[in-house]
Amino acid sequence: MEKTKVAIVGLGTVGSGVAKLLLDYGDRTARHAGRTLWLEQVVVRDVTKTRDCDLPAGILSDDLSRITRDPEIVAVAHLLGGLEPARTVMLALLESGKDVVTANKALLAEHGPELFDRARELGRSIAFEASVAGGIPIIANISQCLSANQIISLTAILNGTSNYVLTSMEERGLTYGEALAAAQRLGYAETDPTMDVDGTDTAQKLAILAHLAFGARIHWRDIPRQGIDMLDVADLLYAKELGYRVKLLAVAELTGGDLEVHVSPTLVKCGTPLAEVRAAYNAVSVVGDAVGRVFFHGLGAGQMPTASAVVADLIDTVVGRTAITFRTLELWSQREALVAPRAHDRMVGRFYMRFGVLDRPGVMSEITGVLGRHGISIASVIQHEAVDGETDVVPLVIMTHQTTEGATRKAKEEIDNLKAVKAGSVRMKVRD
Repeated sequence: MEKTKVAIVGLGTVGSGVAKLLLDYGDRTARHAGRTLWLEQVVVRDVTKTRDCDLPAGILSDDLSRITRDPEIVAVAHLLGGLEPARTVMLALLESGKDVVTANKALLAEHGPELFDRARELGRSIAFEASVAGGIPIIANISQCLSANQIISLTAILNGTSNYVLTSMEERGLTYGEALAAAQRLGYAETDPTMDVDGTDTAQKLAILAHLAFGARIHWRDIPRQGIDMLDVADLLYAKELGYRVKLLAVAELTGGDLEVHVSPTLVKCGTPLAEVRAAYNAVSVVGDAVGRVFFHGLGAGQMPTASAVVADLIDTVVGRTAITFRTLELWSQREALVAPRAHDRMVGRFYMRFGVLDRPGVMSEITGVLGRHGISIASVIQHEAVDGETDVVPLVIMTHQTTEGATRKAKEEIDNLKAVKAGSVRMKVRD
């Protein structure tokens, strides 16, 4: 059978998984590619480091030129994290005539226009299925399988760390700190989990999906985002009492010609597909004008799910499918953005609000007065009695009817300044 030479740059968790698939299941990839994907070179920063795979002798090195100077290597799995040297390495690979497959969503979110423009200039391609939602084939489905549709909305859970933490808080009653520590022990969270729990990772992935689905050109830093790092387990329990679960949602939705886009902890109605996504799983709900609602669910990270997406992209690249799609879509090109983001304050929806208030007469009327002045109607209220002798502050939970982001933000700021209201109030979106 014909042999096509490929290479890997970066042999961490995902890179090791890609090597295993190429080396141990070559017959499988050959059946789909119509040729053998021959792993010719693997380049790493430190050749002395212990690896989670067995490589044939002589293919591991720290010399990138062993790839860039070999004209028989046609495609490279670029599996470096971060921005540098990942950006420089990708440019070097493209300029040496290689097509590239990457799993680095941060690099694409930050330098996508530069890298894609350079690939087009050189007649090369970049495939990136593994950059969003791990083993879930969402990139291919949005860019190809759903291409007959105008995508109307995209609602997703895109960070397994955050979802594991939220699941543990709700189901086991753990505090945020306890749940995060458990996630770290199990390998679901990094030693420094900041980008996962503060919404950065999700915003980077959403920027990519919004570009694919809507033609939006939004830098991830411009996406309004809030993480889960300030959540209290009490809010998850109140949400459950109200019939909801809290999820870190990424939302991109066409509204009156504008694109509503944000990342935030959100109350999701129990029994709906997104509410039932547990532990480290990811999910994406897409609504198209022709197909209606479709739902994708699976492991959003991990060695083999992500490696699965990388190898699928390698197969598409060596048989020529990626090149056709890459030229046709003109991703991150200089074309004018098809939609503009809606001002965040104009976002319409229902909201959950929790205040710590003094247990005395007249406080409720003060708060409802503020809400009324901002045009906010109350749908329901929860106020449990204070336990005798424990505290004179009680939680007041309010669910609103339809209102705007701006109205609730301003109302919360005003309520927080009332003498009867203590610090630590919470406001979250609700998605029924």
